[in-house]
Amino acid sequence: MPFRTKARIARIDMYGVLPYIITEVKNVAHQALMEKRSRKERLEARLTPEQKRHIEEAARLKGTSVSDFVVLSADEAAVRTIREQQVLTLNEQSREIFVNALLTPPSPGRRLLTAAKRYRERTKD
Repeated sequence: MPFRTKARIARIDMYGVLPYIITEVKNVAHQALMEKRSRKERLEARLTPEQKRHIEEAARLKGTSVSDFVVLSADEAAVRTIREQQVLTLNEQSREIFVNALLTPPSPGRRLLTAAKRYRERTKD
């Protein structure tokens, strides 16, 4: 089994997947650094020891500081929550428009009445 693992690692290195991962980590770290320069607000939170360990481990895996990891993760979650709420709101508005159209349909126009009359005449027999 150890041989298989080494072979897999060798394949990853051979095909160049690893440099792409490192580039992605560098991009995340660069983005965090750029955002850090314009940060002025503070936010505090109380954590359990287990939550703190999870966050520290995740930050280490991403190659960022705990602070940067928390800020980026919280911001991503906030944006996702806002988008989900907007989609629900739009769906609610669409539902109301649809139900109102069913309950109070507009009266048929002249062209529709003419077409209906022509249809009835042609299908009489």
